[in-house]
Order: sequence, then structure tokens, then C-alpha cells
Amino acid sequence: MNYPNGKRAQSKHSKARQKKKPDFSNRGMTLEEDINATNEHYLRAGIAVVHKKPTPVQIVQVDYPKRSAAVIKEAYFKQASTTDFNGVYRGRYIDFEAKETKNKTSFPLSNIHQHQVDHMKAVEQHEGISFLILKFTPLDEVYVVPSSCVFSFWDDQQNGGRKSIPYNTVQQEGILVPFHFQARVDYRKALDKLYF
Repeated sequence: MNYPNGKRAQSKHSKARQKKKPDFSNRGMTLEEDINATNEHYLRAGIAVVHKKPTPVQIVQVDYPKRSAAVIKEAYFKQASTTDFNGVYRGRYIDFEAKETKNKTSFPLSNIHQHQVDHMKAVEQHEGISFLILKFTPLDEVYVVPSSCVFSFWDDQQNGGRKSIPYNTVQQEGILVPFHFQARVDYRKALDKLYF
């Protein structure tokens, strides 16, 4: 077909595709998936041994419509879970929780539970290392936050203090973890600064 001026007309969709810049903010992965990939890299490279803790579940009812397609119909949590990950790094036991927030100005403490804080305190009492890996999703920033910071705000909250950790406190007390290709959330460098 002949076009005026020898140029082909562009559809609205093709114009939109040309103007739209790539968005790398979400990368298609959750924080937990990024940490799992990092831990796999650490294991292969001989850096650390860290695994995701399975959630203890009691299966009550299963339907078997056919042998290869069992469907769990009813299940319950056996007990409250502790934290997300644990393992060994540089000869020390490490135990941590990974959390994401859509909030830009603070991390709500309602995202953590009392039994998780109690567990982290017990780890610290036995000279293990506990911490929080926190992602501010809208800012695409990930921080390693030492447990001492978490405990301070948690205990203050119990006594009528604020119910969140301010973003600027996370920046000051925590360590920003840049995104990397293999070790996506390379938290070991933050641990080296905070604990070694």
C-alpha cells in the first residue's frame, strides 16, 4: 500500500511501545524469591548455608480425583512459624525474617508478630545473629536491619510508642543492599559490617 510522504502510519499501540521506557522496578520477583536465589548462589560458591524454613502444616483432607492430581481440601498451621530463613555464615548461626512494605515512609510493626520477635531475641541470647531483611517496594530498596533496632521499636510500641520503624531510621541503622545479578540480595556484606 502507498502511504503519503512514503511513511507508514503508526498505530497507537506501536507509538506507546516506543515511548515507554523499560521498568526494572519489579523484576518479576518477590523479595523471598530473590533471597532464595541468593542463598542458592551462596551454597554453590561455598559462602554460606542458608535455607528457607518450611511452614509446618497439618493436612486434614485430600481429594484424589485421579492418582496424579491430589488436591488438598483442608489444612491447618501446626504452630506459629518463627522466622523465614536460618543457616550458618562464617561459623555463626544466622536467623532472619524477610518483609516487604508498600509504605514509603516507615515499616509497620504489625507486619511482625510477637512470637517472631521472641524467637529472634532467643537467637541473640544464644549468640546467634538475627536480623530483618526489609524491602521498601515503592522505592525498590532493600535493607538489612539489625535485630537491636527491631527490638527497640518493638519494646517501645508495647509501652505506647510508635507502631512503625521510620524509613530514615532504617537508612541510618540498617545497610542498603544493592541488587546484583547472581546474589540478588547480597546480604552477607551487610552482615560483615554489622556483626564481624
